[in-house]
Amino acid sequence: MTQKLTLRMALLYFTMLIEQERLTYWIDNFYGYGSWDAQIWYIGYEESGGDLPEDVAEKFNYLYDSQKTFETLCDIREVYRHVAFRSGGSKAGIVSNLYEYRFDRNATLHGVWKNLIAFAHGYRNEELTDVLAYQQQRFLLPDARKEALIKLYPLPCPHNHGWYYSWLDLPQLSFLKSRALYQDHVYNARIDRIVENIAAYRPQVVLMYGMDNINMLKQSVQKVFTDVSFKMVKAVKQQLPQYHHADLGGTTLLITTQIPALRHNRVETGFDWLEFGKTVR
Repeated sequence: MTQKLTLRMALLYFTMLIEQERLTYWIDNFYGYGSWDAQIWYIGYEESGGDLPEDVAEKFNYLYDSQKTFETLCDIREVYRHVAFRSGGSKAGIVSNLYEYRFDRNATLHGVWKNLIAFAHGYRNEELTDVLAYQQQRFLLPDARKEALIKLYPLPCPHNHGWYYSWLDLPQLSFLKSRALYQDHVYNARIDRIVENIAAYRPQVVLMYGMDNINMLKQSVQKVFTDVSFKMVKAVKQQLPQYHHADLGGTTLLITTQIPALRHNRVETGFDWLEFGKTVR
């Protein structure tokens, strides 16, 4: 009973923090981090976070107050400076915001980013000596134009896949009542803009990871690249993930259901993302 009451109070607090105008602005304009001009695009399934309503509100507030639009991806270091660090553990009291947690001198290596960094180094045939130092100093820098981290779905969602947005009292945004309605509502506009930007900016490689709608994604790509065909490459256990490959007029597109991290910290669920990058080069 106490646990249910605590959850209900947390969700009510969530509704107090989230403003409709700022939430809508985020949905319409947040596409990710880095630069559209980057050589390598990583496209994740959805924006991370969402466990705490304060984190969500601070992200929404940053984008709305800065008036950044979809035409320019966000600088992740600037966004993270505006989101407080609220977790416990060894970093409690040492770091005050997500920028310090991921990019400052006391930074912690990100479980997904480390494999995305490895993939990029493999693809560029570059030596990877210190992953944490690269995360701190170079990863997703807009001016470097090396990588972009783009999100297919914009709203921050927690790891437990709970859908807290259904609690918001926003009749004009009825699609938030369920995750499925929300995804149906935003999918076409977002994937169309992403694929159109692939055609416009011509990155060297686009890695879509953690996807569970492979056939729909293929059809969306083929609306713009009408002659493209896909080849499925089978997984090699603990080496290479299964993926779907296509050549988009000089851009290599890779789509995989795999997430670049160990699932439940089990080594047998992981792959060699450095070798993956070398393989598709």
